[in-house]
Amino acid sequence: MPYLLDSNVFIQAKNFHYGFDFCPAFWIWIDVNNESDTVFSIERVKTELVGYGDELSNWATVRSDRFFLPPDGQIVPSLAQVSTWARDGGFDAGAVNQFLQDADYYLVAHAHAHGYTVVTHEIPSNSMRRIKIPNACIGNGVPCMSPYEMLRTERARFVLGP
Repeated sequence: MPYLLDSNVFIQAKNFHYGFDFCPAFWIWIDVNNESDTVFSIERVKTELVGYGDELSNWATVRSDRFFLPPDGQIVPSLAQVSTWARDGGFDAGAVNQFLQDADYYLVAHAHAHGYTVVTHEIPSNSMRRIKIPNACIGNGVPCMSPYEMLRTERARFVLGP
């Protein structure tokens, strides 16, 4: 099952559980699973990450287009579907406008078009003031899970070495 990772997966990994300095195995696992066509993200997430100007920005900068997937013609109908869902969902106009400008919109549409599972730390919300990724996934029939669910599903193991 291929996965598309949200920017918050990388940001929280760096800041908390999988810092580059003490858990390089997480970042190696990401690269290895990208090479085996399992783990990806999208260009708009890369743009967000590079904007921070930190160690994560450097990491994102050296990943190839094979990791941060560009938009393609297949996502156009999915962009239309996700946009219609957002506009017709009863959300505040500001929430819809913000969502349609964010990487989240493209992440959900890309996953919808290509059969990926979205991976994010976000949780569904009943708020009409902000569109959350899990709500957009549910509303558009896109599988969504947390990074920990992905790691368990894929049986990731970060074992201490000698």
